[in-house]
Amino acid sequence: MRERTERNLKDFEKAFENLKNAVFIAKTELEIDGAIKRFELCYELVWKLIKNVLEDMGIICKSPRECFKQAVKTGLISDESIWMEMIEDRNFLVHTYSSEDSRYVFENVKKKYLKGFESLIKAIKEIKENE
Repeated sequence: MRERTERNLKDFEKAFENLKNAVFIAKTELEIDGAIKRFELCYELVWKLIKNVLEDMGIICKSPRECFKQAVKTGLISDESIWMEMIEDRNFLVHTYSSEDSRYVFENVKKKYLKGFESLIKAIKEIKENE
């Protein structure tokens, strides 16, 4: 695993831990909004991490959708539908200003996306161990 990929993994792991903490303690509007922003950061970091891991495998991808699809093919992620929904939710957040709508995404983060992120970290660490 290249040094850049390892650095991206560490950055993502830290952001992911911050997201988990935020999601589970968020009660107020401000805390929930902060957790949503942390999700947006994790999303940006995770697709770039996947892009780097795939590059290490010799696979080039240029967009989150393409990277997530390639990650499914290589076994980095298992449930493509969650990751495709994540793309839609992330894009939705960029264009929504409604508190109710963003709370829907917050629930998806809590119920679906945290598990997806956790599984990806595990898969990447297994690759690293097998090098």
